[in-house]
Amino acid sequence: MSRVVIIGGGAAGLLAGIAAAQNGASVTILEKMRQPGKKMLITGKGRCNITNACELQEFVKNLPGNGRFLNSALHRFTNNDIVEMLENNGLPTKVERGGRIFPVSDRAKDVVDTLVRLFTSLGGRLLTDTKALEIVVKDGRAVGVKTINGVHTADAVILAAGGASYPGTGSDGGGAKLAAKAGHHIVALKPSLVPLESDYPYVDELQGLSLRNVQATLLADGKKIGSEFGEMLFTHFGVSGPIILSLSNAAVKALNAGQEVELHIDLKPALNAEKLDARLQRDFKEYSRKQLANGMKDLLPQRLIPVVCDMAYLDEEKFVNQISREERLRLLQALKSFCVPITAARPIGEAIVTAGGVDVKEINPKTMESKLVGGLYFAGEVMDVDGYTGGFNLQAAFSSGYAAGCAAANI
Repeated sequence: MSRVVIIGGGAAGLLAGIAAAQNGASVTILEKMRQPGKKMLITGKGRCNITNACELQEFVKNLPGNGRFLNSALHRFTNNDIVEMLENNGLPTKVERGGRIFPVSDRAKDVVDTLVRLFTSLGGRLLTDTKALEIVVKDGRAVGVKTINGVHTADAVILAAGGASYPGTGSDGGGAKLAAKAGHHIVALKPSLVPLESDYPYVDELQGLSLRNVQATLLADGKKIGSEFGEMLFTHFGVSGPIILSLSNAAVKALNAGQEVELHIDLKPALNAEKLDARLQRDFKEYSRKQLANGMKDLLPQRLIPVVCDMAYLDEEKFVNQISREERLRLLQALKSFCVPITAARPIGEAIVTAGGVDVKEINPKTMESKLVGGLYFAGEVMDVDGYTGGFNLQAAFSSGYAAGCAAANI
């Protein structure tokens, strides 16, 4: 019976532990926090977006950060496999908009509890409040893990300690340091799926305003680098929400390259310019004797009207019947391309996902074993792999964890 020690009791670590135990290994998970799966507890706004119901080939497209590296692992342990595992162990799931899969209970804790229960029922040992200090390497092989409570000897070690986002959950970049100490190259950690900052003067006025069904396009030095449709939110520092998070990786790369980044929001994407102009003319005819601010009340949220008018160089107190064709077309342009300059990303500690980590060129994609240190495996966000929102990052953790666990048990 091989002895497998896993560093980290999150999504990747728990799946690695389950897979290793199912393959007959003696498994110990070392979790430095008081409870396992703390980051899972806050995913999906506390509901846990387990995975996505899309076809497998779509997963790689939604993992822009080295998704191809995970192709083998994703096929070995699929989105259907994690759903089946949870449902067979008493946790029913449901599919929501965009193929997102959640537990029927809408409780992330139920997902964590189900995985922990399965792991321990297979004979796995979970040690909490146990921080790993070093991966013990002898003669080019991982032979154990040194912790604050002593050394755990092993035939195989799986590093599944997460990235550097939400450090309060235990994901504080410590895994990358352990890998570096063991001789691995670390691709610089940076935020992915993170809110964006703006010095736009209207941000304070719009704070808390949520926009739905808008098209947000990201430009870097005037060139389109991404576009997303859906929901976004203005905050005290800039912008957030699902479509902003999806665009943030591209924004971070452009900002790091010193490019000028702008967010152009189409507030009425369902209407082309011609149809929107016709809509404006109808509204202006109906409210011809009202001031512009009141003449647009059917078109935009009240708080957005003065800002859009200002962007179009229009006086919101001007009467609608005094608006010229040229002024109406300026208003049309502001509605179709509401521009917000992006100055920075929020700190990595506020990111949902970390980009960067252990260089995947140094990892065997079929087994997740290190190419540099025998018996050392990697799983989850500690590797330089990241994806969009929608359950893709958790599936990457589950699939890589499963692959690592199977291989480590059969070492």
